[in-house]
Amino acid sequence: MSVIDRYISRTVLWAFLIILLALTGIIWMTQALRGIDLMTGQGQSILVFLGITGLAIPVLAMIIAPIALLISAMHSLNRLATDSEIIVLNAAGISPWRFLRPFLLATAVVSVLVATLSIYLGPECLRALRRWQAQIGADVLTNILRPGEFSRLGALTIRIQGRQPGGLLVGIFIDDQRNPAERINILAERGRVQKNERGSFLVLEDGNLQRFETAKRDPALVAFKSYAFDLSQFSNVNPIIAYGARERTFGELISPPVNDPIFKKNPGEFRSEFHDRLFAPLYPLVFMLMAFAALGAPRTTRQNRNYAIGVLLLAILATRIAGFGLSTVSVSFPAGILIQYLLLMLVSALSLVMILRGVVLDFPVGLADFGRRLFSRVAALRAG
Repeated sequence: MSVIDRYISRTVLWAFLIILLALTGIIWMTQALRGIDLMTGQGQSILVFLGITGLAIPVLAMIIAPIALLISAMHSLNRLATDSEIIVLNAAGISPWRFLRPFLLATAVVSVLVATLSIYLGPECLRALRRWQAQIGADVLTNILRPGEFSRLGALTIRIQGRQPGGLLVGIFIDDQRNPAERINILAERGRVQKNERGSFLVLEDGNLQRFETAKRDPALVAFKSYAFDLSQFSNVNPIIAYGARERTFGELISPPVNDPIFKKNPGEFRSEFHDRLFAPLYPLVFMLMAFAALGAPRTTRQNRNYAIGVLLLAILATRIAGFGLSTVSVSFPAGILIQYLLLMLVSALSLVMILRGVVLDFPVGLADFGRRLFSRVAALRAG
């Protein structure tokens, strides 16, 4: 690498890293706040909370990386233009293609990062997140039962008065409305959560049970010495984890198991997810070419770049929205995948043509003259 290549590539990559960390951190915090109930409602530690929410960071970084590269490229090109370095390089005989090379080197680094996140690290983190959530679900009974609070598990409400050493719960109240045909209220002096190969049970002692059936007027009252209340649906000892398309490995997307029930139910999701992972490392390249086509041409400091920036942002927005839309449509409409490939090829080819021909995006002269004439007439009418 020449001095120019190292200088420009380092500038772009440092700006990319700062922007990526900042945007990922901000979005991660907004997403993490949604899971704050892990600590407040389920009694998990701060380490578990950070671990679970942190597993989403690779997926966020994968989505944000192309945008971060775009912003870093715009920042670097604007900085080079402000310092008249683009004009100097052009005057020194450096071609647009040669000037583009360090930006492509930086883009290659980002594309490799995005490919790693998309193909390997992102799905692995999602799988780990699913397993961790299943483990928390298995322990939710012991964590959610906190003294003095009514804890809701869907149509089931449980309250305990207190905890004692050895896992003993005292003053237990249960309101079970899971069965529409009946409602069960249970009061017990004490109980313990027990788990075995058959499931999870709240073993109650010295209490009574009231069963209110919809077809009967009076409730049935039963006093018990010991009663095992089944809570297996809320706490699976060996939970069965079914991974979705986004959580599958790249190999499983290429060749899904023949008897996979999720694949049989919707094979389009596997096809769409496979191509989405291939598209992910292409977007940094496409965005970089678009940014360079709009802002890489030499300009004097007197020339306004706002029009080019505005056109670039609109083009990026339209391209990315079209990509998201085609990815969604491709689940049931396979041709959407081909259209997305053609879209990226067309945008890239158009950007390369603009770069090689040195096209300068500037506000149309005719439209500017029309605007000035219109403004002058409006001002004259007001003055008259």
